[in-house]
Amino acid sequence: MVTMASVAFSGSASASANLVSRNSEGFSIVPRRLRCSLPYTRSAVRCRLVDPLTSNNGTPTGFPFASNRTLPGNLMELSLRDDRSKFDTSLRIFSGTANPSLSQEIAGYLGLELGKINIKRFADGEIYVQLQESVRGCDVYLIQPTCPPANENLMELLIMIDACRRASAKTITAVIPYFGYARADRKTQGRESIAAKLVANLITEAGANRVISCDLHSGQSMGYFDIPVDHVYGQPVILDYLASKTISSNDLVVVSPDVGGVARARAFAKKLSDAPLAIVDKRRHGHNIAEVMNLIGDVKGKVAVMVDDMIDTAGTIEKGAALLHQEGAREVYACSTHAVFSPPAIERLSSGLFQEVIVTNTIPASEQSFPQLTVLSVANLLGETIWRVHDDCSVLNKERDESDIGFLSHFTDQVDYEPNSSLDID
Repeated sequence: MVTMASVAFSGSASASANLVSRNSEGFSIVPRRLRCSLPYTRSAVRCRLVDPLTSNNGTPTGFPFASNRTLPGNLMELSLRDDRSKFDTSLRIFSGTANPSLSQEIAGYLGLELGKINIKRFADGEIYVQLQESVRGCDVYLIQPTCPPANENLMELLIMIDACRRASAKTITAVIPYFGYARADRKTQGRESIAAKLVANLITEAGANRVISCDLHSGQSMGYFDIPVDHVYGQPVILDYLASKTISSNDLVVVSPDVGGVARARAFAKKLSDAPLAIVDKRRHGHNIAEVMNLIGDVKGKVAVMVDDMIDTAGTIEKGAALLHQEGAREVYACSTHAVFSPPAIERLSSGLFQEVIVTNTIPASEQSFPQLTVLSVANLLGETIWRVHDDCSVLNKERDESDIGFLSHFTDQVDYEPNSSLDID
């Protein structure tokens, strides 16, 4: 990949000298926009670290280390990249109480420690937030999914944003792996609220400058924000896992549990060797109540992979799986980014209809485990997105070097995933 910085340094020695200066102490100073593109040499840049950085398990972060998590395919190769430019003191990561384990993984990927923050609740339920380190002039990233309890976690996020704004942070980015209220994105009946727009307004007015979210329920939710939104897809993580399984491409069929998820399922099928597509036709009689009516497509004797953005009460996906078995499907897999798992989801998913239920850790699911459940991590995906946003790089760079993260290669031809969204964010 040829970048502007590498072109500038490919000329004469005098041209290079014009771009690199030295301060009074003799240390080389490189313009910030060029740091991510300079080749690392012993004499190019000398770093001064005020405090040593350590990861959660005590491994020094100055050197790459391999994760001991057992992950399939090229996810096993993911580790902290040997990138000295990531030791940037202006980048601060703070975690709310909704999903601290995911936040710790993201910080580990970036080679940073989580910022010190005090979050507590008073006896009457009010939330108190205090940053325990200075963020003046820093780019702050607050990691907090608005998962159940949605109202508690949303209010906590708003107060965290306000605390950072009053502490003179340069920029505040709300990293929301799971964006609650996203399903209330339009009026289906008279006198209904559009809560997704309301929540977007609250986050913006609290002081956030940018939002990073994973697999929004609908692409138009990005338009509810008056600030930039980086929409990250968790699909590649699940695809890598499925690719590690010994399932013949001729036996696969991707199933959309409803008509609204056809675009998502079609993009998923394209990645699985252009597998055939089937659609479950359902008629909903009320909120969280679904009834399957018909199946469009052939699943007889095949391995059916049901794809959805979230699993809430699992009513839709359970009735769909029962219909697939009736139509002759050999095995049924359920794949979803967000494991909301509201009761009675666990009972429905562990009833024996599914060979495996594959989700990610955008929502902590450790307390709701069952034998068929597989949880994959999106920490490296979100961590890379945070770093590219912080360093003013494109979130999707189609001409990136082959040494970049393997699973990001799935993004290059995924533009048809959501027709109204842009995956190449500059």
